[in-house]
Amino acid sequence: MARGNQREKDRERAQARNGGKGKNKDDGLTPEQRRERDAKALQEKTAKKAAQAAGGESSGGGKGNNKK
Repeated sequence: MARGNQREKDRERAQARNGGKGKNKDDGLTPEQRRERDAKALQEKTAKKAAQAAGGESSGGGKGNNKK
């Protein structure tokens, strides 16, 4: 069975759904600025995770931390 131009039609529909955003990585930052931004975000994420691990151990949401 021939699918014809199904892929192209699907791409057009997806682009219309996403408002034509596409995969554009140009955010106006230099590679060094992007690296700094990403490093800062990663530090914040790890600090938040560490704070949750230190203060929220008894929250009951952990995986396999059932001490009996």
